[in-house]
Amino acid sequence: MHSPHDPYVRVRGAREHNLKGVDVDIPRDVLAVFTGVSGSGKSSLAFGTVYAEAQRRYFESVAPYARRLIHQVGAPKVGEITGLPPAVSLQQRRAAPTSRSSVGTVTNLSNSLRMLFSRAGTYPPGAPRLDSDAFSPNTAAGACPACHGLGRVHETTEELLVPDPSLSVREGAVAAWPGAWQGKNLRDILDALGYDVDRPWRELPAEQRAWILFTDEQPVVTVHPVRDADRIQRPYQGTYTSARRYVLKTFSDTKSPTLRAKAERFLTSAPCPACGGSRLRPEALAVTFGGRTIAELAALPLTDLAELLDGGGETARVLTADLKSRIAPVVELGLGYLSLDRATPTLSAGELQRLRLATQLRAGLFGVVYVLDEPSAGLHPADTEALLTVLERLKAAGNSVFVVEHHLEVVRGADWLVDVGPGAGEHGGRVLYSGPPAELASVEESATAAFLFDESPGPAREVREPRGWLTVGPVTRHNLRAVTAAFPLGAFTAVTGVSGSGKSTLIGELTEDAAGVGRLVRVDQRPIGRTPRSNLATYTGLFDVVRKVFAGTEEARARGYGVGRFSFNVAGGRCETCQGEGFVSVELLFLPSTYAPCPDCGGARYNPETLQVTYRGRSIADVLDLTVEAAAEFFADAPGAARSLGTLLDVGLGYLRLGQPATELSGGEAQRIKLASELQRGRRGHTLYLLDEPTTGLHPADVEVLMERLHGLVDAGHTVVVVEHDMTVVAGADWVIDLGPGGGDRGGRIVAAGPPQRVAGAEGSATAPYLARVMP
Repeated sequence: MHSPHDPYVRVRGAREHNLKGVDVDIPRDVLAVFTGVSGSGKSSLAFGTVYAEAQRRYFESVAPYARRLIHQVGAPKVGEITGLPPAVSLQQRRAAPTSRSSVGTVTNLSNSLRMLFSRAGTYPPGAPRLDSDAFSPNTAAGACPACHGLGRVHETTEELLVPDPSLSVREGAVAAWPGAWQGKNLRDILDALGYDVDRPWRELPAEQRAWILFTDEQPVVTVHPVRDADRIQRPYQGTYTSARRYVLKTFSDTKSPTLRAKAERFLTSAPCPACGGSRLRPEALAVTFGGRTIAELAALPLTDLAELLDGGGETARVLTADLKSRIAPVVELGLGYLSLDRATPTLSAGELQRLRLATQLRAGLFGVVYVLDEPSAGLHPADTEALLTVLERLKAAGNSVFVVEHHLEVVRGADWLVDVGPGAGEHGGRVLYSGPPAELASVEESATAAFLFDESPGPAREVREPRGWLTVGPVTRHNLRAVTAAFPLGAFTAVTGVSGSGKSTLIGELTEDAAGVGRLVRVDQRPIGRTPRSNLATYTGLFDVVRKVFAGTEEARARGYGVGRFSFNVAGGRCETCQGEGFVSVELLFLPSTYAPCPDCGGARYNPETLQVTYRGRSIADVLDLTVEAAAEFFADAPGAARSLGTLLDVGLGYLRLGQPATELSGGEAQRIKLASELQRGRRGHTLYLLDEPTTGLHPADVEVLMERLHGLVDAGHTVVVVEHDMTVVAGADWVIDLGPGGGDRGGRIVAAGPPQRVAGAEGSATAPYLARVMP
């Protein structure tokens, strides 16, 4: 029996995902880093086992109603874990993005600033004191009534709603109306109301055009539809909705991203004229601190805000001291360029995770295990040092810090290493080493050891000669001020700079219209789908080939099963309990909903009859459960499948299961799936590939594999541009564009541009000293 003060977290028999009955002891009160190639099982150990068990124990202490649901969700597959304190997880997952969520709300800094204005602000003579809620655009007390606290108003114009006035209403002049029967319904109602729906739009009287598009009236009329010969249509009562009303309602109410995006095409967005975009009521904007309104202070970069928070009486001093102490860790993590009003959806996953980390520093918890998912993602080497300081501070406060990480500087800064491997998927799932970092050198199987202790620069690469130039600019957007950049064609370009220096904004300006670009492919880290229904096989088109193979079997033909029978997205072959998802959503009242395996099909997605059809001894559910690597052998003689699987292997994704739900994939994995599905297409002509931090979430061994593929594209005559923080990748580029020198207002300029050798010696560049270290 272990004492209650066991200094180790002891894991016994962990079998989550690909873990092979892992036993490991990890000391508490240390910075422990979990390493291994992508898909080796390190996240399954840190998050899927240690954190999941801590969460399960927390649930055990809550209401029986919630406990009943937890049993459905299932405990992690582990024999036992002892010595485990409560855990806090900081992952790179995004919550549902909302325009009301901002840097200020994520960090709770907005609360402190509102309190400062409420208690110590300068009020106009005779004005009553306002509660802190009155300074929030997210409350009824503070929101500007004209824009409901959003800061922008959406309107539309005749030109947007009717792009081609030569068409009649019947021919579809009102482009903003829905398609199919709903649009026909609105046209029939207009006809019944007495409007001429066959005259060209431009010939209709102005007042009629205005009524059709902009009226708020909703008259109800009896419609006698034109009878089709093959079906009888009875008269019905139809309600008219103007184009403006339909577009605004769809934009504000729809849950469908596609419908929302379509509605947005017909809208103009402008700052609210009532509040000037500040989102607040006039009473709140009349209060100042240091001569500025709360909206003006919220728009400042945090570094500037901290400098301005001086002055005022005793109350003000207490509140400003609190605010400054909350801002300090955010600035320390390299995020001083952000402002409080910056909307959360515009932040990268790495920025969001570091904001949460800064908030935890202030929370003052001790005795907990923090489990972090690659906190260095999206960090420039200059900011990684600050990150290590922050992790050390969390540890010094009496906590254990468990970090899943690939960045070698973070790995070298650890007190304890847990190396998982040796390979990915079925070839991983074992703990190769658990102990102090220095002794990993003696573990021959470890892919991490080879990179951790060999700091010699890679071989020198011949810099390619560009066959032309692509010039962008002058660009003035976000923090870029009239920046002009030249990208070499037929070469590999790396765009570098500290977080917030303007890298993503600059490459966002590269478009297909630019001279010299035949085709443009943007490979980002956005998810390939938001539900378990979307997966690797469906996204790459591989599943179409697999379904044809199953439909072609003798058993399927004898039963009359076509290709559709093997789709889990349509009724017929799928399990109807979970509608082919394999999971059912479990609502947890006070916690985010979670997915549990379907009680009827056990996650197989199909009904028993469909599963009776096999190909080479495997059902379609068995095939979805294969890893890419195993499937490549299984389908070696099916050319369509072999090509898809080969490109997935080429970008280092051999460990993923074909049916792995999109909800389980990291941003880096999603990006490499997109790259693979792009690579499997027959390429015609010159293509410009844009990748935003393609090495995020990749072990150095996997980075080498990916770089071979990208350099292969350049050798085949294409152009590749990457935003990158990994200096080994930058050192192997043909051209480097370094932005900076700082983030936010202190960035947005090109500090240096040229071959890596030249940039490594540039004065005033934050990147140069780090690049110089790895140059051959």
